[in-house]
Amino acid sequence: MTTDTAGTPTAKTRPQPPAGPPDTAPPGTGGSDFAQLSRRITAEGLLDRRPVYYTVRASLVLAAFLGGWWAMFALGDTWLQLGLAAAMSIVFAQLGLMAHDLAHRQVFTGRRAGEIGGRIVANLLMGMSYGWWMNKHTRHHANPNHEERDPDVSPDLVVWSQDQARRASGIARFIGRRQAFLFFPLLLLEGLNLSYNSFRALRSPIMKRPYLEGFLLVAHFAAYLGLVFAALPVGKAFAFLAVHQALLGVYLGCVFAPNHKGMLMVTPGMRLDFLRRQVLTSRNVRGGYFIDALMGGLNYQVEHHLFPSMPTPALRRAAVLTRDFCAEKEITYYETGLFRSYREILTHLHQTGAPIRAAA
Repeated sequence: MTTDTAGTPTAKTRPQPPAGPPDTAPPGTGGSDFAQLSRRITAEGLLDRRPVYYTVRASLVLAAFLGGWWAMFALGDTWLQLGLAAAMSIVFAQLGLMAHDLAHRQVFTGRRAGEIGGRIVANLLMGMSYGWWMNKHTRHHANPNHEERDPDVSPDLVVWSQDQARRASGIARFIGRRQAFLFFPLLLLEGLNLSYNSFRALRSPIMKRPYLEGFLLVAHFAAYLGLVFAALPVGKAFAFLAVHQALLGVYLGCVFAPNHKGMLMVTPGMRLDFLRRQVLTSRNVRGGYFIDALMGGLNYQVEHHLFPSMPTPALRRAAVLTRDFCAEKEITYYETGLFRSYREILTHLHQTGAPIRAAA
């Protein structure tokens, strides 16, 4: 892999669209490549369940969740509650990451157990619709960074390619002019956006259990708001909610954005096999065990997209095997540091907004 003087992959190692006509697959894109890698992964037992890991992880997150609410009443009427709000945003984000693993059947083999656990963690504890998010995330996994099929790169507020920028109108066009500067401020609203979309989706035909999900969401917010206003005066309660929801959105955005933003955008004319589609559109983030915990294993985005049901603790070893395999097949495998990934995202956003600025 080509690196700069600091040991960081340079721009020319970044995935590029396949050479040749857009409707022609590059050489060696048969399904056998993924089958070969899959056999190596399976042979090392990396797809086996890890019940001890998830028992410990879930226990720690649940203890932090309950401990946070206890601490709110223990602290009482003080502005120190804003520090607790920041800490609870981390706990809620970790609940979201647990729901993610449950949705991918990383915790339980059976679908029913995963769905029950997912609705408890996502709807009841976190306040996000499991059914809505699951539908959206499944479509993302099937077509990562596809301009027309991946809901995570739809140009609702931000444009992710120059083609989207040229077609943008309304608020997306307004934001697109300076979206690199607005990206992180917009994440402050992501917590509220998750809640809004969760309730809005209850009327959608995609929801399998709308009444159950609605009941769990109402129960969550009744308890959430009830506890905050029972423990704090009105002014401090609103301040707590503002800090908690804002930092929750920033944390989740900072976890999920490095995974694909600024990587290869897939257009309808491109032909990529499963292995290359997942590898070329994904970015891994280096950083050791702290980053593993902070990002819930999503820093191994390449491996997660190739093997969605792989338990989080197996991803580190899988990354070594996948990196070596991609080198054998001459497939670009991209990884970088966390802060460099944010710089690449902002650079990409500034570049994609160029057509809007040029037309202004």
